[in-house]
Amino acid sequence: MENTPYFTNDAIVFGLIALALAGIFYTSGKKTGFWGKFYGVVPALLLCYLIPAIFNSVGLIDAESSQLYYVASRYLLPASLVLMTLSIDLKAIVNLGPKALIMFFTGTLGIVIGGPLAILLISAISPETVGGAGPDAIWRGLSTLAGSWIGGGANQAAMLEIYKYNPAKYGQMVLVDIVVANVWMAVLLLGIGKSKRIDNWLKADNTAIEKLKEKVSTFAEGVKRNPTLNDLMVMLGLAFGAVGIAHWGASGMSALFSDIPKDSALASFGSTFFWMITIATAIGILLSFTKAKNYEGAGASKIGSVFIYILVASIGMKMDLLSILDNPGLIAIGFVWMGIHAGLLILVAKLVKAPFFFLAVGSQANVGGAASAPVVAAEFHPSLASVGVLLAVFGYVVGTYGAILCTILMEMASAG
Repeated sequence: MENTPYFTNDAIVFGLIALALAGIFYTSGKKTGFWGKFYGVVPALLLCYLIPAIFNSVGLIDAESSQLYYVASRYLLPASLVLMTLSIDLKAIVNLGPKALIMFFTGTLGIVIGGPLAILLISAISPETVGGAGPDAIWRGLSTLAGSWIGGGANQAAMLEIYKYNPAKYGQMVLVDIVVANVWMAVLLLGIGKSKRIDNWLKADNTAIEKLKEKVSTFAEGVKRNPTLNDLMVMLGLAFGAVGIAHWGASGMSALFSDIPKDSALASFGSTFFWMITIATAIGILLSFTKAKNYEGAGASKIGSVFIYILVASIGMKMDLLSILDNPGLIAIGFVWMGIHAGLLILVAKLVKAPFFFLAVGSQANVGGAASAPVVAAEFHPSLASVGVLLAVFGYVVGTYGAILCTILMEMASAG
């Protein structure tokens, strides 16, 4: 029997998360003494992620029985995307150059080749870990990881349909997905605190990124004002009105593509989440061409950031730090796989002198998708959140194609 979490009421769970976030931001505001030194090493965002993970790991709360992640990802995430793209400068994003796409597709390639290479490496040490036959073949199960790490949930479901992995064992793959992807995200968040040092090592030219950040900051300063109640109500109306439109549009668009089989490479177009994120981002971009852009001066992106941090905490809730020991063989495959993905990203970033921002966001647009790519991007600067979303949309599009190629290679590696 599974242990029942101490708190099962979502109102209490959300209260705990809110108190944890408040404590983190209060202490991170201390620039001297112990806390000044502590946050000089550990980014506040990483703690926003790890503390809920600890709550989950010790049985204080249980992400499986909580609706907090669902609410954060379906309501707060699209609202934050609208608020954070109000002041977007589309031309400036285009001027970031090709390195963003180079790093994104490098991340995709790292997942495609990482799977078969991980199978070959682990098979040399523990052949039984990568064995199995028929529906129990490990390569079939790993195909769902490839779908998740290139595209997202819809692509993962498509791979389960295509390769017919044993549903009774599918939970093990979900565990590997959660553990490895979340540990890698934690590593990236840790790296953000040292991004300047990493950029120096990569000899990266981040002039375009700094210009975009400066341009947005200058604009925000130019329209800056103390927000009135009217401002706050209008911003919330724009944000959640857009959420409503996004959900309504997503229902219609997913129904339009409902005839697409789940095992199709176009399965993402039948996903309501895909359309919800796409429509919310499009609304934010459209609003950036109107006077609504001036609400950035009243703190639009700050409200968006509040929603993002709640999302980060709800993502952290899904991580059980103790579960790493449950399936050491499969977990090892996952970490080797992610290590190859990371190694290739670092190599290419060094060769093309790409900033750490492009490496981190390019990776998360693959591995984390639209739920975490904007989180990582926004930690560099709120104005950059939209870069993460736009790259994540590429992930949805190429996810199933890349996962099928990866699975073919994994099947060959297993047979070999």
